[in-house]
Amino acid sequence: MTGKRSTGISAVVRTFNEADNLRECLESLTWADEILVVDSFSTDETVAIAREFTDRVFVRPYAGQIEKSQFTTDQAAYRWVLHVDADERVTPELRDEIRALDLVNTTCDAFDMPRKHWFMKRWIRHSGWYPDRNIRLYRKDRCRWGGYEPHDKIQVPGVLGHLQGDLLHYIYRDIDHFAAKKNSYATMTALDHDRNGRRARIWHLTVRPVATFFIRYLIRFGFLDGLPGFVICAMESYSVFLKYVKLYEMQHRLSRFDG
Repeated sequence: MTGKRSTGISAVVRTFNEADNLRECLESLTWADEILVVDSFSTDETVAIAREFTDRVFVRPYAGQIEKSQFTTDQAAYRWVLHVDADERVTPELRDEIRALDLVNTTCDAFDMPRKHWFMKRWIRHSGWYPDRNIRLYRKDRCRWGGYEPHDKIQVPGVLGHLQGDLLHYIYRDIDHFAAKKNSYATMTALDHDRNGRRARIWHLTVRPVATFFIRYLIRFGFLDGLPGFVICAMESYSVFLKYVKLYEMQHRLSRFDG
């Protein structure tokens, strides 16, 4: 390993039924000064696996992505927090890059990093999925979680730095998992939009899904990812349609569509 840390780093992970992923995730974080796991009453071996790596394991009811992310951050013992999902892995290159940072004297409040997704047995390098920069290293005393459900996002008030090492993401097990996630996310996003007074318009149901496909497939070179790229672009387009048709249904309080 290269570099010398000048301050501690808390690696934090949120979990729910992640027994298949968690061990490899936590193994990629053993270099951190602290590992902290917040679980939402998993019914598999997630908590037992977490306790093999740390005694800082919290189990509490799920109250939304934003609340869970903020609670997780608030429990961190160190000022600098590295937020990683259970289906992600920190590469040795990213680890060494983080360890080489002078976190005491840096002018940055946070750092983003490219995230590379594994899907249909290959790494996706286009389709709007790469470099997919995510802010994952941040000062807990300067940054807070915001965004909208289920897409939580860290809010950075000051300077954002940029790292080059990849965070690996084993995103979906199969097409069923992909479709189920998109359906779940569409429901949560529609509920959030409905609570905040956003309306579903006809162009949301027609123009936006089509535009999403062609932007990802042509402008963002999804065709270079082969069949997985086509599947990604088609599913992302479908998820946009699904989100807004669910929002329309909520706003009109439809229990079913009548012929």
